[in-house]
Amino acid sequence: QVQLVESGGGLVQPGGSLRLSCAASGSIYSTVVIAWYRQAPGKQRELVATITSYGNTNYADSVKGRFTISRDNAKNTVYLQMNSLKLEDTAVYLCKAIATTWNVWGQGTQVTVSS
Repeated sequence: QVQLVESGGGLVQPGGSLRLSCAASGSIYSTVVIAWYRQAPGKQRELVATITSYGNTNYADSVKGRFTISRDNAKNTVYLQMNSLKLEDTAVYLCKAIATTWNVWGQGTQVTVSS
């Protein structure tokens, strides 16, 4: 089964950038949809971005133009480049692998935007 490990979170000032990584075990990784979600304290989990095995992407309106999702199938890794970060982007960011008959979550990485 695929296992996911996120990394790249941290503390950044408003307007700054971070790049999150979602690394997976298992060669099937290249055939599944990968999604980035985020969850802030007291709020519902929010879908941030998705990327298909073909590289098609979708973004939440709140991050369009600021975040970019990409994948490197050779490295079994999906990235979330986050630019122009805002205070409201503070959350735990989690990646999820979505296949036809199963899905797997990573453990999450904390992103804190603060001055």
